[in-house]
Amino acid sequence: MTETGRDRHPEGGRPGDWLRVLRADLWTFRADPLPPFLWLRWLPHGLVCLAGVIVLGTSASLLDDTYGQNAQYALLMSAGQGAAVVLALWRPVPAWLLSTAVFVVIALAARSQLISGQSAPDAAWPWAAPGVAAHSLVLLLLALRVPTRVAFEALAVTALATYLVQGVIGASRYAGTGVVAVSVFTVVVLLGVALRGRREARDELGRQTTITAEERARRTVLEERSRIARELHDVVAHHMSVISIQAQVAPHLVDDPSDELKENLAGIRQNALEALTELRRVLGVLRSENPEDPYGLGESGAGAAPDAPQPTLNRLDALIENTRAAGLCVTADVRGEPRRPYPPGVELSAYRIVQEALSNALRHAPGSDVRVRVGHVPEGLLLEITNSRPERTVPSSPGAGHGLLGMRERAAMLGGYVRARPAPHGGFGVVAFLPRDGVARDPLDEDVQGPPGAEYTVPEPPTGEGNP
Repeated sequence: MTETGRDRHPEGGRPGDWLRVLRADLWTFRADPLPPFLWLRWLPHGLVCLAGVIVLGTSASLLDDTYGQNAQYALLMSAGQGAAVVLALWRPVPAWLLSTAVFVVIALAARSQLISGQSAPDAAWPWAAPGVAAHSLVLLLLALRVPTRVAFEALAVTALATYLVQGVIGASRYAGTGVVAVSVFTVVVLLGVALRGRREARDELGRQTTITAEERARRTVLEERSRIARELHDVVAHHMSVISIQAQVAPHLVDDPSDELKENLAGIRQNALEALTELRRVLGVLRSENPEDPYGLGESGAGAAPDAPQPTLNRLDALIENTRAAGLCVTADVRGEPRRPYPPGVELSAYRIVQEALSNALRHAPGSDVRVRVGHVPEGLLLEITNSRPERTVPSSPGAGHGLLGMRERAAMLGGYVRARPAPHGGFGVVAFLPRDGVARDPLDEDVQGPPGAEYTVPEPPTGEGNP
């Protein structure tokens, strides 16, 4: 039941306002089923139904033997108590109303038997043991699902009904059980409220954990895209600079160039310089004040300087040597030769993919053997980085698997893709294909074949992220 501002703070605190709040809270027949438990599933529901049957049998016997009630009447009242217990699984507030009403009827009917002496001497009244058990179970199921205020309102009404029956109406020749019963009910309600608060806290923690993981993944993708943008802007800026210089030099390479040629070349140079200026402004926004190399194999902040040239495939040997110096056994295998130079974006993405795969192997598979294969095919680049089983198990680190997101972003940008999954021998494999022309192709297509003798095993799409 939703707590509104009016429910929590009745205007002026007048008795009429409090009664309206009480009526809104406790006079409702809204369904509120008890959900299955995490580990026990439906077992508690079955136990509650069994408790309802036990209450029916024991209460009928007590009403007949102790209070001297008619057998049919005793069975009817006992059935009401047992039904209230079972009903509390689906409609806790109506179940509490039913249980309270049955208590009042039983107590008032037993009062006449006590006064007339037809009941057993010193009989427990107004609450009998089966009634205390049944009402306690109903209050517990109610406190598990309704707001705390409503649970304590139900407890207060129960205590008030007990006081009116025993303290105001009264009887004779009985053993008073009102104080004991209300004490038991109070403990039960406190327990139910505590369990409900614990469950809500656990659910909220689970929601926050999910939200945090989603935000971390989204932030990683955005950071990777920003990093890709910075690197590609560097490449484009380099080419624009070359265009500007060539346009400036071209008139001097021709004898007696025409005015139209000089004007066109001057326009080309001017446009290149303007584009370069705009690119530098964008780079000034994209670059952080203290850029870090997220793919570096060393400590954070040990990355390249802001103005360092973007790496290409020619620097793979240096990357592999650095990885070996960090403690991994890395073997490299280059198959084929490129028929023509790759676009700068392809070389940069290939370098970053290999770098991230080696970083993952270094972090998650210490002491393993790593194999790096680079295959030059007519359609583009085939990359395979596989590590063997690590020497020891490394605990998972926060954000595990986000490096694969960056690999896939780079490959998707060029029309290729990355596949990664644990290898059968206990290691991990990453296979990437980067098309030369930006057209998506499958590395297993017949048109995309490596050089003679090349063997590339492309894993199936992974069920989860991260290197073991």
